[in-house]
Amino acid sequence: MRFGVTFFMQNYEDWGRYDAKAYDQPARTADWQVYEDGVRLASLVEPLGFDSLWTVEHHFTPYTMVPNPLQFLTFMAGRTTRIDFGTMVIVLPWHDPVQVAEEIAILDNLLEGRQLTLGLGRGAGRVEFEGMRIPMGESRGRFLEALEVLRLALGEETFSFDGEYYQVPQMSIRPRPRSGKALLDRMYCAWGSPETVPLAANAGLAPLFIPQKGWDEIAAEVQLFNSVRAERGWEPQQPTIVCWVYCAETDDEAWDVARQYMGNYVNSAYRHYEIFDAEHFEKAGGYEFYAQIARQRAQVSDDVALNAFAGVQVWGTPERCIEALRNIQRTTGSAEFVGVFNYGDLPVDLAEKSMRLFADKVLPVMQQEEAAPVLR
Repeated sequence: MRFGVTFFMQNYEDWGRYDAKAYDQPARTADWQVYEDGVRLASLVEPLGFDSLWTVEHHFTPYTMVPNPLQFLTFMAGRTTRIDFGTMVIVLPWHDPVQVAEEIAILDNLLEGRQLTLGLGRGAGRVEFEGMRIPMGESRGRFLEALEVLRLALGEETFSFDGEYYQVPQMSIRPRPRSGKALLDRMYCAWGSPETVPLAANAGLAPLFIPQKGWDEIAAEVQLFNSVRAERGWEPQQPTIVCWVYCAETDDEAWDVARQYMGNYVNSAYRHYEIFDAEHFEKAGGYEFYAQIARQRAQVSDDVALNAFAGVQVWGTPERCIEALRNIQRTTGSAEFVGVFNYGDLPVDLAEKSMRLFADKVLPVMQQEEAAPVLR
């Protein structure tokens, strides 16, 4: 089984200043410091023996600060020689898909044969759609069209496209991707809404789960996803699973840290997505699931919400982490894990300590595990 690590440069301490629009005041932690710490940890991924490095796209808030995943991955590709790379995700509706295809092709060439996995999504943050000047209600249509353009640009020497949102004259992107059409087989879709499951399955994408629910619910969505593929005569796909990690010498120490800093991550996500405001999801159209989540969240305490998230993540002694990962794999049939080791305002020294212990005691065991599919 493969195990990667993701970094997304979160500046949790700056939310108070951001919410107050107090830009005349200095940030408690400067963004450059967040990046310096993140790059320090990302530079450990290869020497510690992990298989891949990932990042995710977000804009305009302290939630995560990687507005161009391919730019960050290209930088890290130049600092490494062995590991593979992945996006979790590039949000297609916010971009010209031709330009995305060109940036992918450049990175694919610079990797010199290493693997690039393309996680793609449609986005759910109002602040991001407004900043990109894209109507949120158009996200599904734009996603499907942009995906088609991306596949044509990467897979064909010449192509054109005439859609509702994108019109592309006959053209060819250069450089051509080194991996050729193999890139098209490594395209994944991340979703929160179950309505996206058939959309992703029918689009021929593989499942990428960034957990917003329990593992049993995710397993049910994997089953639904593969049932849609079966109706089209396609083979089942095993998901890639993202999980938050804190590895420590004792379970008590791990839970104390995980509860605080995973809780800060959850708080940050709620603020970025405005999860307490169901009305804006309803008005956007196509985000009914998020409106439902917003209404449900308003009915539970912060402690309940925190425990629901942190309780299903991977924390504890190395032995407990191994058992948690095995349980997730057995439940979901995952083929690859991607660990989040740095989140909220977790001090970088604690994140590094957890990462090193995990790499020493957990990683060698999990890399020997079989990535068995779920048979139902």
